Amino acid sequence: METILIQYYQSPYGDLLLGASGDKLCLCDWMLNEKRRMTIDKRIRQALHADYEEGTSEVISRAIIQLDEYFARKRTIFDVPLLAVGTEFQQTVWQELQNIPYGKTMSYGELSRKLGHPKAVRAVAAANGANALSIFIPCHRVVGSNHRLIGYAGGLAAKQGMLALEADSCDRPSGSRTG
Repeated sequence: METILIQYYQSPYGDLLLGASGDKLCLCDWMLNEKRRMTIDKRIRQALHADYEEGTSEVISRAIIQLDEYFARKRTIFDVPLLAVGTEFQQTVWQELQNIPYGKTMSYGELSRKLGHPKAVRAVAAANGANALSIFIPCHRVVGSNHRLIGYAGGLAAKQGMLALEADSCDRPSGSRTG
């Protein structure tokens, strides 16, 4: 059985659980919803044939530094190596999420159309909700129709806070670190 090293991270919007498998980050997930956490944990543990063990690694340390920079408005792009564990469809959705620019949002309908599945809004929303790498794979940038804030694993206050943080950073003069 392999090991996934885990460490807790206190963000300005709530607690996150970080996890590393080898030299890749496989988990950056909100601690808010216990049932959702259990579902994601089960999926990751089964797919990677691994158990969780508290500890740290180089990639977790790097993720913490980059999260700190993000929340301090000093980072707009992440370069931590990721291991996204999910179905082929989920992987496709998560890849497209990474193309949503910092400070911008996209509706679930727009995302579905961009993926070539205009009628699969609910499936795209479900894949978005199954994302275990919050912030690094920016699922918070997906909003409802008319750009209403709906559903987020970290809670709507966290989603609103991060979108405001990004919008504020985009309005600032250039010179901030982007990577």
